[in-house]
Amino acid sequence: MRKRANPIIVCRCEDVTLDEVEKILEKGYRDLESIKRLLRVGMGPCQGRTCIPLLIRLLARRLKKDPEELLIPPSRPPLTPIPIRLFVEDEKRAED
Repeated sequence: MRKRANPIIVCRCEDVTLDEVEKILEKGYRDLESIKRLLRVGMGPCQGRTCIPLLIRLLARRLKKDPEELLIPPSRPPLTPIPIRLFVEDEKRAED
């Protein structure tokens, strides 16, 4: 594998590059959940809206499978970022 002069970003939220994904694939990881846990792909503020589809296509190509055959890792709430002030306001109301 050659080192790219300008790294290709797969996950903008967690700053994961294509080179990092390829290294994990070369080590033998073949499921999205493991790759997600190792690289934190899909765990940033966007919850994988961009990087998970990219990762699915990369993995499908490597495994010579159709992307629909791959299991998509489960989403864990919150699906959209929640301002912390919402929780603080609720605590203030509970104290009153």
